[in-house]
Amino acid sequence: MGRMRREAVAVGGAAVLVVAAFVVPHLGLGIVTPLINSSPARFHSFADTAPIFGWWNAHVGPGTIPAIVLGAAAVWWGPALARRLPWRALPWVSWAVSCAWAFSLAMIDGWQRGFAGRLTARHEYLRQVPSIDDIGEAVRTFSGRILDFQPDSWITHVSGHPPGALLTFVWLDRIGLGGGAWAALLCVLAGSSIAAAIVVAVRALVDEDAARTAAPFAAVAPTAIWIAVSADGYFAGVAAWGITLLALAVTGTGRVPVLSAAAAGLLLGWGIFLNYGLALMALPAAAVLLSAPGWRAALTALIPAVLAASAVAVVFVVAGFWWFDGYLLVQERYWQGIANDRPFQYWGWANLASVVCAIGLGSVAGLSRVFDVAALRRRSGLHLLVLGALAAILLADLSRLSKAETERIWLPFTVWLVASTALLPRPWLRWWLSLNVIGALALNSLILTNW
Repeated sequence: MGRMRREAVAVGGAAVLVVAAFVVPHLGLGIVTPLINSSPARFHSFADTAPIFGWWNAHVGPGTIPAIVLGAAAVWWGPALARRLPWRALPWVSWAVSCAWAFSLAMIDGWQRGFAGRLTARHEYLRQVPSIDDIGEAVRTFSGRILDFQPDSWITHVSGHPPGALLTFVWLDRIGLGGGAWAALLCVLAGSSIAAAIVVAVRALVDEDAARTAAPFAAVAPTAIWIAVSADGYFAGVAAWGITLLALAVTGTGRVPVLSAAAAGLLLGWGIFLNYGLALMALPAAAVLLSAPGWRAALTALIPAVLAASAVAVVFVVAGFWWFDGYLLVQERYWQGIANDRPFQYWGWANLASVVCAIGLGSVAGLSRVFDVAALRRRSGLHLLVLGALAAILLADLSRLSKAETERIWLPFTVWLVASTALLPRPWLRWWLSLNVIGALALNSLILTNW
């Protein structure tokens, strides 16, 4: 009963936080507002549904019925099916269900608005792709085009990320897969694969039983709303597999731990050239290393991972891009834009409400079980990993460089909070899973999300 009380208190507190974040902006309380120096029209465009970036618009679409059916099936049969499936099939099924769930949610908004057209908006990467004639020159001159109000400034999302993000979509276009639908498919496939990554990582860090418990939650997580379709879904997928491969290397459950560690380093190294914020993935990675059974296992994973990540950085340096120059210029560009009009007095806590929306109240129940002193003393890998992700979120929040849109931006961290559902007791799984599914359907159907 004590643990159930803890879960109830955590879920109740999270629900109050979310309600407050949605209601406070409309109470006229002065500085505790999501947007200052704004006209009613601008407030509607950028803060109508704060803390979620979107507009109130109750709607249905081609994906509504499939999403309801899939969500209901996951609640009713998901936990039992996850127990019965052969282990080799479970990650693949989790990935397939997650992909179908994400696509169904996107299709509630329709094919063009919800899927094919999302990455073709005026601030998105695909708008910049046609301007890239020389990839080498684009990388060499990348930093010089980050700041705003220049004739050749990069568009918003390109300027806010390292060149790896833009290069991904340029390469996709070069191989004949140009356009919004192909870019969206890449993001959905990479982002939905996180479900499989979570299942594999939990098995490595805890055991197979815990992995089977987490599988349905990972497959129909509310994070799918922003995985389909935003480039951050792709970024999160890259980072998630980096952490999973590191967990395999640390625990020795991979066939060749050294190769798993090197692959982890390559992915995490590539990740920081997709998104500056992924530098904070060092905290979940350190948590995984801390859970190693001994210092030899930790070093066996750490050294190849660091060498591989460094190799990625060297390639970019040779190509003409220095990460730290880009990072400092991006901070300056950040404050050139709408960030000045988004007060920390609201977003400092409302960002956390958006995290609750992204992971679901059922995942909050799992999160309440992570603060287990005995488990932390024995260096439980899952507990440490989730706390590492939480620490990354708190640092990102306190940096004041993440104000609004964090339900999308923080995907690489929030997906690991969903993994905490592995700690939930079996009798309550359907109940907590239903809260996640209902929350995701409500958010996607009542709000026309901008990403």
